[in-house]
Amino acid sequence: MHAFGGMCGWAVPGMSARLGSDGVRRVHNRTAGISEQTSPTPPGTGFGLTAEMTAVATGARRRAVRGGDRHIDTAHLLHSLIEADPAVRETFDGGPQLARVLGYLVQRSIGYGLRWQGKQEDSGTFRAVRGAGTAGWSPSAAAAVGRAARSAALRGDAHAGGLDLLSALVADPRCRAVEVLEQAGVDAARLAERATGRQAGAGSRT
Repeated sequence: MHAFGGMCGWAVPGMSARLGSDGVRRVHNRTAGISEQTSPTPPGTGFGLTAEMTAVATGARRRAVRGGDRHIDTAHLLHSLIEADPAVRETFDGGPQLARVLGYLVQRSIGYGLRWQGKQEDSGTFRAVRGAGTAGWSPSAAAAVGRAARSAALRGDAHAGGLDLLSALVADPRCRAVEVLEQAGVDAARLAERATGRQAGAGSRT
């Protein structure tokens, strides 16, 4: 488990610090980020997007662009997913735990996330989708989206939902999303069980 810190003394690739005229030291990002034209869904995943999931994917891309990040990663997806899907929020152990997770996520651009700048997220746990059009997605994020699509297909659903994506994210113990969850005190395995149970319950009612 990696400890998340604030602005410590490590050097962050792609970042430079300058002293402003007001005497405040500011960090500048020299790494080219993704653009608004980056596909909100990794091509080749067969990922059918509902309106809700389109909002999740678009929100993750927007966060990556805003932060000057080179790729949409699993932490971007987790942040957007929590904000967009009530069913996902209900899998957590109440408001305080959810608030801790969001607290870590919003600190990304000023704290622990700085060490991710300029580095591609690739846990190596799952095989990622490769090919043209996937340049704006981290291998781990693309793999998670693909797993969510396959999970939905196995149930006979044409579209993956938020719980599918949550389960896919927490299935990768080395991805950034799980790193955030663990630092917030969330048991990823238990969260996965809850997501699976809620998905099964929703399916039995349809």
